This record gives sequence, structure tokens and C-alpha cells, in this order.
Amino acid sequence: MTEYFPEVKKVEYEGPDSKNPLAFKHYNSKEKVMGKTMAQHLRFAVCYWHTFKGLGADQFGMNTIVRSYNKASDLMQQAEQTLQAAFEFFTKLGVSFWCFHDRDIAPEADNLAETNRRLDKIVARAKKMQSDTGIKLLWGTTNAFAHPRFMAGAGTNPDPHVFAYAASQVKKAMEITHELGGAGYVFWGGREGYDTLLNTDMKREMDHMAMLLQMAADYKKKIGFKGQLYIEPKPKEPTKHQYDFDAGNCYAFLQKYNLTDHFKLNIEANHATLAAHTFHHELAFCAINGLLGSVDANRGDLLLGWDTDQFPTDLYDTTLAMYIILKAGGFTTGGLNFDAHVRRQSIDNVDLFYAHIGAMDAFARGLKNAARLLKDKVFEKSVKARYSGWDTPFGRDIEAGRMNFEKLEKYVLEKGEPKLRSGRQELLENILNEYI
Repeated sequence: MTEYFPEVKKVEYEGPDSKNPLAFKHYNSKEKVMGKTMAQHLRFAVCYWHTFKGLGADQFGMNTIVRSYNKASDLMQQAEQTLQAAFEFFTKLGVSFWCFHDRDIAPEADNLAETNRRLDKIVARAKKMQSDTGIKLLWGTTNAFAHPRFMAGAGTNPDPHVFAYAASQVKKAMEITHELGGAGYVFWGGREGYDTLLNTDMKREMDHMAMLLQMAADYKKKIGFKGQLYIEPKPKEPTKHQYDFDAGNCYAFLQKYNLTDHFKLNIEANHATLAAHTFHHELAFCAINGLLGSVDANRGDLLLGWDTDQFPTDLYDTTLAMYIILKAGGFTTGGLNFDAHVRRQSIDNVDLFYAHIGAMDAFARGLKNAARLLKDKVFEKSVKARYSGWDTPFGRDIEAGRMNFEKLEKYVLEKGEPKLRSGRQELLENILNEYI
């Protein structure tokens, strides 16, 4: 069998003193943290699209990366070789999961029936490789945004024929995700939005998107798929405004259309910053509203205005992300999927390993930092003290709804001016630095 990454053997944990760039310094899959192994906590997944199909092209230039598994002229042969290379990569890296779009793993034909036959052929091979390696599918999804038919959206398209095509594609993608034992299925509305309201019926488009999601929830039950359905928020790009803008927007949408029982969110770090939020904020919002499902682990460049999908290396991000995730009880069906691609100039096969190793080490360090913060109850103690007034009889009466304007006014007239209290932000930031 062809070996596509012969320059790399199995990546092993060698500890923080290792100088080997192809070894983990902090991620030890079997090390226990808070009663579970790192592998169980982090549930690392490799994304198929950026890792194996991303070849360095950007808005200003053509591909810069050549992969040996992408050279075959026959598209199905290329798909089979890419799948083989992917599972070699997963195995050598030591991850437990992978993720894909339907059009990543099999090329689209000139009609839906043939496209589905191609998918079935590749899925059969993927199922065998999963069985042979023990690697599982974290989630699947469909690419209903790249083809010209979806230039005005999929579930929100003004043409019902395109809506029907999108529904058919989602149906098949859910079936193959189920076939591969996927733990979840993601909806990312790549073009579910608008560029101008001058040609857009916003209400109709949002109603139609909700209909598509309800159909998916119904079909999940029909085929016996036990995985979690997710929505992945993103505020813009490629459209000017997307209906899944951020976690709060998605929650309002799910509430309006009575879909909260069926969906959780797949949060991406770079999408959070595009929405003018921190990754920490989006995760925290999900946690308090029961929406935390899975994570696309990457980062953006705050000096650039687009979705750069860089590998996560910021220890503040990884620490605060794992702090929220652990505090919320940890992942169940979800995990950390590296929805990131190497830079345009990182053209060697080994760069794929460097990128993933660094990201996995960054989250391992974040996990350990977060566990220590939770053990010491650093922030919990501070927050409890700051809100301690709400734990007094007066505060409890307000929260219980036993007060009104008149009673509150009487209290203020009797007690006078409230005492100002410091928020201690600088102190807490200093403490966070010490843990990191």
C-alpha cells in the first residue's frame, strides 16, 4: 500500500523537554486530568476539507501546494487516494476522530444519482478504514455553498428547485453520516444570508431555512440517527450578513421556530471574532443556555478582516475555552475539530503535522490550566463575592419576584447610596497569567 507521509512515523508524547518537532510536548493522550484522559476530554478531530483539500489558493492566487494523492487525473481515483492518505495521517497523528463535507470525500458528478453512487463507493471504503483503525467520525456535513446553483443560498434560495436540491443533498449527507457512525451532523449555512436587502425577502428566507432544519430533525428520527444536530454560527463572508450570525442569533432563531430540542451549536473561534465576540464569549453563551455541542478549533488574525482559519496556538484562548467546556461538563457528542489550514507558504507534507501537533499541545496545556483554575476555584470565588448581595434576603426577594418598584424605592430611601465595589479586573488578569 502506498505511503503518502513516509517522512513521518507515529507521533509520540516525549514531554516538555523534547526538542523533536514531530513529538508532543504536552499532549499525552493517556494522562488523566480530572478523572478522564486527555483524549477523552479533548476528542481531537482532523477536518478533511482544509487538511487534505486545501492547497494554498486564496483570493489573490492559485494553488501553491502539491500533494501526491491529488495528482491522479481520474477524480474517483484521486478521491480514493486522498481517503487513504487521510487515514494514514489520522493514524500517525494519533487522533480519534475526523470530520468531512460530502463533496470533500467524493467528487460531484453531472447528476445527483451518479454523485450519490460515488459517495456510496467512498463511504464503503471509509467505513472499512474506520473499522481497521478504530478512528471514528465526529460529524459530517454537506457542502451546499460552493456549486453555482447555491450562489443565492441553499435553504434560503429564492428558487424552490434549489431548495429541493439542497434538501436532497442534506438527506444523503445525513444518511452517510449515520452509516459511518457519526456522533453528530453540522449545518453551516455558507451562503444562507444576503448581500443586499433590495432583492431579499428576509422573512421568507428565514422561514424556509427553519423548514429545512425541521425536515432534517424529522429525517434524523426516521432513519434512527442518534447523533446530535448542530448549527455553526458565522456572521458574514461570503455573504454580507448571514442568518446564523452568532450564538445569540442562532438561539433566538431556534426559539422562534421551536427547534431548541433538536439543535446545539458548533462554535468556531474565528467566526466568533468575525462577529466581534471572543471565542470565550460564544462558548460561555452556549454553556449557560444548554447549546454547547462541538468546537471548530482555530483562530483568526485580528488585523485581517476575513476568515483566515489558522491553527490555534494562543494559550489564553485554549485555557479559557477549556475552562468553559470543563465547567459545563465537558464534551458528549462533540469535540475539538481543527477547522484550520496551513499557510500558503507551508507547502511540505510535514507542515501538516507541525500544525496539528502545535494545536494539540496548545489545547493540552489549556486543559491542564483550566483544570487547575477549576480546582482552586479562582474565578468562582471572585464572582461569588462580587454577586454576594444577591444571596442576602433582600437580593433573594428581588430574584424571587417578591419586590416591585414601590418596595425597591422604599429600600433605597431607607438605605441611601449604594457602596461602590471594585471589579478587581487587573488582579484577575494577573492571576490568569500566573496559571498560564
